Amino acid sequence: MKIAILGTRGIPNNYGGFEQFAEYISTGLTKKGHEVTVYNPHFHPYKEDTFCGVNIKRCYSPEHLIGASANFLYDYLCLKDALKHNFDIIYEAGYHSNAPSYSLLKNKKHPILITNMDGLEWKRSKWNKITCILIKYLEKLAVKKTHYMIADNIGIQMYYKDKYKVDPFFIAYGADHVDDFLESDLNQFNVAAHKYFLVISRLEPENNIEPILDGYISSKSTIPFLVIGNNETKYGLELIQKYANSGIHFAGSVYDKSILDNLRHFSLGYFHGHSVGGTNPSLLEAMASRCLIIAHNNIFNISVMKKGGIYFETSSDISKIINNTPLQNLPYRRKYITLNLKEVAKNYSWQGIIDQHEALFIQLINDNKSL
Repeated sequence: MKIAILGTRGIPNNYGGFEQFAEYISTGLTKKGHEVTVYNPHFHPYKEDTFCGVNIKRCYSPEHLIGASANFLYDYLCLKDALKHNFDIIYEAGYHSNAPSYSLLKNKKHPILITNMDGLEWKRSKWNKITCILIKYLEKLAVKKTHYMIADNIGIQMYYKDKYKVDPFFIAYGADHVDDFLESDLNQFNVAAHKYFLVISRLEPENNIEPILDGYISSKSTIPFLVIGNNETKYGLELIQKYANSGIHFAGSVYDKSILDNLRHFSLGYFHGHSVGGTNPSLLEAMASRCLIIAHNNIFNISVMKKGGIYFETSSDISKIINNTPLQNLPYRRKYITLNLKEVAKNYSWQGIIDQHEALFIQLINDNKSL
């Protein structure tokens, strides 16, 4: 098969979840004998033409000139180029800025266009009312124009079934068990093993950072609280100001996965507040890194962890969990950690996710030939 992956900031990953997905899926499918191309913005720091056997195609993005709006032009140029190269599968990571370019297909059935619908983007609290209306329109446009959809979470799949009467394929995001941990990585954050609480998240309101931190303060716990995330945004700076002198340390962004795995593993409790949908990569990575997870109570998180998490809804819940839960009790911790490790091995291993994508792509190509 000839496969193109579009809609990301490119590989090797130096940004986020979809980029890590593109790296794992593209290299995995290449190892299985397929020809895979990943589209990178021209400013990506990796300048080679291949990465672990994956072809790298660069397209211009004027992000430095016009900010996030550049993604619409970038995604258009990527798809326009991809349509020239006789790919069997074009995989779009997300629909947000991709959907308008789908008009380039002009009702053609080849190549097969598959869109990963990601989370419920319009529910993100950072968007104003007009932007939310636009994103809802783009969502509807993507549903109408793409050939097939993939949902990476049962909750997302149910949303599209209910809203649009369509049935996306369900293939989750991936993770692999982490077996080796380095306690010395904690030194740079001035914390000790199992003696700190942790959040790793983009600092956005829908990730429930404030309810988590308010609950921590209300608990009057003396255990340090470490926050890893982009604290140079307007909202991040507001959080730093609000929680000054509170025992909460905002350490900024960290992108080294091994350090993040170690921080999760050695935390007393890892708080996961994401609430707007999708199988969140950081949740799977936390499950795989053998830590105790306290997660926001919503269908997306529950469908991933099931009984492997402690769930909260309010800041009061956070205070009660900190004060009334035996977080330091090893058998108690081991129960949740074991459930999560089993879930990752059964449903979320990267090799399994790669195999599921390969099987789906082959099925769709064969179905397309019979039309």
